[in-house]
Amino acid sequence: MNTTHATAPATPDAPVRFDTKIAVLLREDLETWQRLNVTAFLVSGLGTQVPEVIGEPYVDADAVGYLPMFRQPVLVFESTKETLTAAHARVLSRALPRAVFTSDLFTTGNDRDNRAAVRAVPTAELDLVGLAVYGPKNAVDKVLKGARMHP
Repeated sequence: MNTTHATAPATPDAPVRFDTKIAVLLREDLETWQRLNVTAFLVSGLGTQVPEVIGEPYVDADAVGYLPMFRQPVLVFESTKETLTAAHARVLSRALPRAVFTSDLFTTGNDRDNRAAVRAVPTAELDLVGLAVYGPKNAVDKVLKGARMHP
């Protein structure tokens, strides 16, 4: 089901508006390198499960090709551990596409061990440090209630 809708601009220079949102919520106590790492890992899963968020490949003026990227901006937020836990519960109740990153993943070194680390912990006990979510703007905004834009 294609849920990424862009509102056609009135003029060629007008900005494109989306009725969907891609958002990442990070726990505020992460180190800078952790914030970057968690964000990269979290958004990497969205394009595989929600392919309509991916745009067309890029080509520069010399005809060198580049990989496609998201069609729309990724908004990054931060919050306390408690707000992140509440956002996780809300995203689950809304059944929106999501990805999680737990503190245990900082100690693993590969995808197999990452998945095993998440599988070993019950949902309510996950020590979340990041969450990515995609969906209609209003639903994503409700999931992120209490979070603030990342500085």
